[in-house]
Amino acid sequence: MNIGSYKNDDTLLERTRKDRKRRIHVYVPEQVQVVMGRGSRPEAELHGHACIEDGVPVLRRRGGGCAVVLDSGNVVVAVTEYAPGFGNNKAHLKRLGQWLMNGLEMLGVTGLEQNGISDLTCGGRKVGGSCLHRSQDTLLYSASALVNPDLSLMERYLKPPPREPDYRRGRSHREFVGMLSPHIWTEQTEELARQLAKTLPGIRIL
Repeated sequence: MNIGSYKNDDTLLERTRKDRKRRIHVYVPEQVQVVMGRGSRPEAELHGHACIEDGVPVLRRRGGGCAVVLDSGNVVVAVTEYAPGFGNNKAHLKRLGQWLMNGLEMLGVTGLEQNGISDLTCGGRKVGGSCLHRSQDTLLYSASALVNPDLSLMERYLKPPPREPDYRRGRSHREFVGMLSPHIWTEQTEELARQLAKTLPGIRIL
């Protein structure tokens, strides 16, 4: 199985390294893809035969965490900013998660909480995940909001994770993962992405 690199945010990262300015990128994935964390092992996290059979690209991102499936039902939010050193990663995840949660709440999503290290949840189910990358005094935060994804793809391509937050309590992907669409005015990821791209820059990041 060939594993490529998830390069969607590389330009963002390089520009911030040069001028230390914060940048925000909101987009919808153009195709189904499996994206592994920096330290993910495909044999432990993926049903590799299914990925190969379906011709689904398997990519490795800069940030940590376990493998995820991205499709056109996800909205991805990436932030790059100047952040000297390598400490306080959990604090960075929490503050940026709160910022994203504030943006979603401004667009009408209610009942959101942060659980685990960096998950967004609603009614005890995961509706957003995120990861962090640090290098050369630059931080990359990347989060996916599950608006209206095809949850069956998770069962097909992902094994149960080798590590999980306590609140998951051993639940399967279908039992654990939820969607934002029942809690928001639109099921259209492109429309939500457009609104988030307008809203998020105006929200202060602490």
